[in-house]
Amino acid sequence: MTPAIATRIARLPRAVLLSLLGTGLLTAGGCAALGLHQPASAPHPLPTIDRPSATPRASARPDGSTLSDEQAQAALLTQSDLGAPWTPTRGAATWRDGLLKATTSAGECQRLLDALYSDELLGAPARAATGLDDADTDAQLRYQIGTRRPADVDGVLAWLRTTPALCARFTATTELGTVEDVQVTDAPLPEVGDARQGLRIRVASTAPDGEESLLTLDLAAVRVGEDSFALTNGGLGDVPNDATQAAVQVGALRLADIRRQGRAQV
Repeated sequence: MTPAIATRIARLPRAVLLSLLGTGLLTAGGCAALGLHQPASAPHPLPTIDRPSATPRASARPDGSTLSDEQAQAALLTQSDLGAPWTPTRGAATWRDGLLKATTSAGECQRLLDALYSDELLGAPARAATGLDDADTDAQLRYQIGTRRPADVDGVLAWLRTTPALCARFTATTELGTVEDVQVTDAPLPEVGDARQGLRIRVASTAPDGEESLLTLDLAAVRVGEDSFALTNGGLGDVPNDATQAAVQVGALRLADIRRQGRAQV
């Protein structure tokens, strides 16, 4: 484990570390699934889905979720979940308009760009969303609870799985006429929830004044029972993958816990 990863792990709040230790995702010796850069999977799946014998409560929501609006808000990640150097966001990153608002003739790749720019990662506006900024690297993490039925979410996940092949490398053009070289690769996630898909997207460009830029963006989408969440973690340069891994692990555990609490209150 590198010193940088050890520092990141040490910064995690005590409650998060205890949860990861309890589920086997972090060993007492310090080896953690979240410390690996794009690992094949977490060594031990989180217990995100239990299967109680009681009949689940019927949902009055069109998306099938049994969470109240308050519970959906409570399922969002917070600054304390990831620890320093993450802080509440100060607003949308400048690269969102500058690099993600672009067009391409490469078929399904336009759909991917549109989803990233609009922040509708699961194909519809989020039910609840939040953002965190990394003051050390200027990265931004945006996290959202979905509003779509499980079958619709699975359809989005199936489509995302095709993009590393369909959109492995393509060009796009920004509103200012800057040509971008976009690469999409598969990014394995910890084995949490019922279904998941991760991508790593790199957008390289050279502005008319000769300034070069490289945007690195992690995308993760996960379904946990009838509910789902998605996130992006991006910034200029090489964005460390450990925050993405931790956010997926903690986010799945948080959503599963809130779902269990909701069933216990029925």
